[in-house]
Amino acid sequence: MLQPLIEQCQRGNAFAQRRLYDQFVHRLHRVSLRYVRSEPDAEEVLMSAFLKIFRNLPSFVYRDDNGLEAWLRRIVVTEALLHLRANRALPLFRDDDERVAETGSTEALPDGELAAEQIYDLIRELPPGYRTVFNLYAIEGYTHREIAAQLHISENTSKSQLSKARAQLQIWLTTHGYERETRRSS
Repeated sequence: MLQPLIEQCQRGNAFAQRRLYDQFVHRLHRVSLRYVRSEPDAEEVLMSAFLKIFRNLPSFVYRDDNGLEAWLRRIVVTEALLHLRANRALPLFRDDDERVAETGSTEALPDGELAAEQIYDLIRELPPGYRTVFNLYAIEGYTHREIAAQLHISENTSKSQLSKARAQLQIWLTTHGYERETRRSS
């Protein structure tokens, strides 16, 4: 239970703030890396997010650990989207032919099984528009309406980007030896 730690952070206890940072930095760093490809950009997003977290923590109402983590993740996602917009990586949403990144860096495991890390790497290889919508929808759980509002795009564009991301991931997964079994053997 993190409530005592949060209360200490809300009182401005620097040691407690460091403990909170240490507890979540790795998970939130991975969230950041899902949106921005480069390590320096991910670190910049993360630092901006932690500044906002500590600035807004006094008004945060703790309910449970899951609610805290969801709040922290939302701040990181928002900061990542702001970073992409500021660096003109968003809006990169077009319904016409968007260049799709080629990847050959991931090797399949035996028997066509992919490790979670390999799937994570494939997601990171998606073009920014595809990757952003895929992450917001499939991983963060936002609806197309919420994604459209956040990214200033139409719901149909969000749906299209998700569909294209899924199609590209399916191609890459098949290329890397993973094929979903469609028939059961008797």
